[in-house]
Amino acid sequence: MRDILFLAHRVPFPPDRGDKIRSFHILKHLAARARVHLVAFADDPADHYPAPEFQGLLASCTVVPRTRSRARALVEALATGRPLSLTAFADPAIAAAVKARSGMATYVFSGQMAQYVDAPDVMDFVDVDSAKFAAFADAAEGPMRWLMRREARLLAAFERDVAARAGASVFVSAAEAAVFGGARTAAIENGIDTGHFDPAAAFERLPAREGPLIVFTGQMDYRPNVDAVVAFARGALPAIRRRCPDARFAIVGRAPTREVRALAREEGVTVTGAVADVRPWLAAADVCVAPLLLARGVQNKVLEAMAMARPVVASPAAAEGIDHGGSIRVSKDFADAVCALLADVAAARTLGEGARAQMVRRYAWDARLAPLDALMGLEEARAA
Repeated sequence: MRDILFLAHRVPFPPDRGDKIRSFHILKHLAARARVHLVAFADDPADHYPAPEFQGLLASCTVVPRTRSRARALVEALATGRPLSLTAFADPAIAAAVKARSGMATYVFSGQMAQYVDAPDVMDFVDVDSAKFAAFADAAEGPMRWLMRREARLLAAFERDVAARAGASVFVSAAEAAVFGGARTAAIENGIDTGHFDPAAAFERLPAREGPLIVFTGQMDYRPNVDAVVAFARGALPAIRRRCPDARFAIVGRAPTREVRALAREEGVTVTGAVADVRPWLAAADVCVAPLLLARGVQNKVLEAMAMARPVVASPAAAEGIDHGGSIRVSKDFADAVCALLADVAAARTLGEGARAQMVRRYAWDARLAPLDALMGLEEARAA
């Protein structure tokens, strides 16, 4: 059985945010086929490892708390001419753990970790981070615009260098792979656990409340999510409530920033903070929304809502990369799109049922991750 070193910028346990959901399922897939040695950072004291699902599956597990502050990383990045993204994830303990496992096949998850490996067998960029920072720069002003442009430029050069040395570079969607280009690129799409995200599954339900519920889920200190809910709460929601006065908007997700928490003072807005399980909120939603202006790759929040048979209204950016087959509403006018679904319960139910059928048919994790076996040489290892 082959030994694989799996490097991740965040420990995949628990799988409670987009990047960790992807790394969790990839790690689980590889651990069922090889001896996997996990080396990862932990940036949240609530993270636990290894997860019960991995007891006895991992050959070894090294998790290092990430303690370098953003301010310190910024000073060091400016002094050395390196990208901030790399400096923030530079750590001698991780370097030592990687060195101790030299000679293994390597799966590197997220570009920040590529600094530890000369030639990854598979480099999972997930998204094109340099393009993301370029988009951040376009929306920023003053010194922040300069900083974001610097990060985009330096990261783009680093990404190209890594890709030239990697056996294969993979991305979360064909759209991201196309943005990056190159001969040895592939799309390994995210999947969804349709047994867990199932409206008929056993989970605690929210108490019945009056009025329609609109739900957004996500990591609420992530800037694109923050911008999305602020714009929706202050733009679309008042227009919706003029037509449907008892409509409510729930922002569901951990680590809400001060700006997000302030939205709870707005009429009809609830900010939950961290929840143990998002399914009760999704199941209670009359409509789920993903009004992101900037989005890279595949939005897990959209896949989860679709699997829960909820009608979804998504921005073009949030819908990009998802093969939804017309089972979600893609719109820039969230007020009209949401109100239309609230007014037509039968159409909303049909849309939600079609969304779940699409998830079951198209997005099972086993099918999405099957190409990894060839990329990691696991087929050859089994044959030997």
